[in-house]
Amino acid sequence: MRDLKNKLTSSKNTKNTQSRRGKSFGYQVLGFGAGGTPFVPYDIDFLVIAGGAAGGPGAGGGGGGAGGYRTSTQTIGEASTITVTVGEGGSGSGVNGNDSVISGTGLTTITSTGGGTGGGNSGPPGGTGKTGGSGGGGGVTGGQTLSGGAGNTPSTSPSQGNNGGNSGNGSAPYPAGGGGGIGGGGGTGGGSTSGSGGSGTANSITGSSVTRAGGGGGGAYWGASAGGGGSGGGGSGVGPGSNATAGTANTGSGGGGGPAGGNAGLGGKGVVILSVPTDNYSGTTTGSPTVSTTGIYTIMQFNGSGSYDA
Repeated sequence: MRDLKNKLTSSKNTKNTQSRRGKSFGYQVLGFGAGGTPFVPYDIDFLVIAGGAAGGPGAGGGGGGAGGYRTSTQTIGEASTITVTVGEGGSGSGVNGNDSVISGTGLTTITSTGGGTGGGNSGPPGGTGKTGGSGGGGGVTGGQTLSGGAGNTPSTSPSQGNNGGNSGNGSAPYPAGGGGGIGGGGGTGGGSTSGSGGSGTANSITGSSVTRAGGGGGGAYWGASAGGGGSGGGGSGVGPGSNATAGTANTGSGGGGGPAGGNAGLGGKGVVILSVPTDNYSGTTTGSPTVSTTGIYTIMQFNGSGSYDA
């Protein structure tokens, strides 16, 4: 695997020699690809990031958690269509992100879980942060100190995310917690400052280092300062009367928590990236991925759902 972080220990290396299917004179010929060429197994690198969550609603909503972040290298041992699902970010205050998935014949299915939303000031989703790929920050409800949501839920190895931070110390101005990111947990609200979003992490699958999947900062209650977004695209909380910042699209980052008199930031949409040896690249895709080359590899970045014929 080339410079990929968080490689799945469960990645499947299928070394069988079943062959690409081809057709000749109307009959299916097993063991050969287009033009009668035998299928040669090859490795594909994957980066699968789910949609980030929106921040929690109301004055002092917790920051949204980043979408789950998983990588894998798997061997394609036979012709297969790889199906790609890219999760949307949380679409409104208090909404979790959606899962991103890759699957195909002979592959281990990889599911990255959408980020957990931040806790709200009152009402649904309540004051505690919600679970997800990374968890949402604790919100401000009735002056209580409320916990952030658990990340890496459901559990994967390596971990797909981190916990959201707790809200503040139980006394005014009740600062909110930040959402978790893949690189670290959300900050705990303290004093008069809400917690910052957890950091993202860098990955070079595209040929250059890009940081993704940061958590959203906690929103500002009256008298509190908002938390900043985590590196890699996390949305910032803001002061009263403004709207919090959304997580950056196609990074799976969380949105900033709701401020007094404003709206929480929406979650950033996820992304799925495939890297294959250029000599093996079939050129057959759906969903209009962005295709580029770096060195001897062809990179497909799916900003929306689609497929690749391996």
